[in-house]
Amino acid sequence: MSNLNYRHLHYFWVVAKEGGFARAADRLGMAVQTISAQVRELERFMGCQLLKPEGRGLVLTEAGQAAFSRAEEIFQIGQLIPHEVHEAATQRVQRLSVGLSDGLSKLAAHALLAPVLDTPHLRLVCHEGEVDQLLGELALHHLDLVLTDQPAPVNPTLRITSQLLASTPVDWYGPAVLVERAKRSPSKGFPYNLEQLPVLLPTRHASLRAGLERWFEQHHIRPQIVGEFEDSALMSVFAARGLGVFPVSRLGADDLSMMSGLHLLGQTEVMEDVHAIYSRRGQNHPLVSKLLGRRSTAAGEVSIESEITSEN
Repeated sequence: MSNLNYRHLHYFWVVAKEGGFARAADRLGMAVQTISAQVRELERFMGCQLLKPEGRGLVLTEAGQAAFSRAEEIFQIGQLIPHEVHEAATQRVQRLSVGLSDGLSKLAAHALLAPVLDTPHLRLVCHEGEVDQLLGELALHHLDLVLTDQPAPVNPTLRITSQLLASTPVDWYGPAVLVERAKRSPSKGFPYNLEQLPVLLPTRHASLRAGLERWFEQHHIRPQIVGEFEDSALMSVFAARGLGVFPVSRLGADDLSMMSGLHLLGQTEVMEDVHAIYSRRGQNHPLVSKLLGRRSTAAGEVSIESEITSEN
């Protein structure tokens, strides 16, 4: 079999994105007949139909969807090449693109990224979103690394590796007035005084929420929940303004010093896990390698080298 003609593949990709030959021709500044002929050549090479008419436009066949998925990956990577080559040639910028899942403590994430933050000419780009969305960006090589509170799903098509980067205890903090009230409470003390205090919690999409709820059940505690937050940093801001007490990973507790008036209420045996998910390409990134190989000495943190590979 002869080699794939990437020019033909590019024309097909543009037609699929535009939904028709005419719009693709306008985008490319070419004749409709030329675009159509090149796509037909690609279909003859593939031995199957990739596009079919529907209404006034074109849609992908099942074979076309498979071809388009790979073409999307190829040409989006291609768009990054000139910029990345320029950065490598000038050696002025070391770029690291990190995805942070909604359920992950952002304070913990900052602590985990600390080993590379003093890299000369670092350009750190952080994206926040749902895990599935971030994994899609990772598969397209728009991200070098994803930090999340759960391991990667077992999916051979994703070709990603999941490593448990850290597991750290969770402590409770609150504004001085509430912590002092808890100390004067006639109850049994922490954690039972959580029943007399306004409590802030992560929303249920975070893995930590399930661990906290099991902990409440074990201690027969019914907390007074007054707020739920997707973002741990935002939760700490509301706590500092007096809304309630809240749980925070010990790994990220040092960053609470940036907010005046927060005091330690108590410590727990609940653990928050942080997983690093990366592709084979990302593994070769020097800053990703540095993060994956780090040994933390942060109080209460345990680094673990457990890996789950989702590859054939």
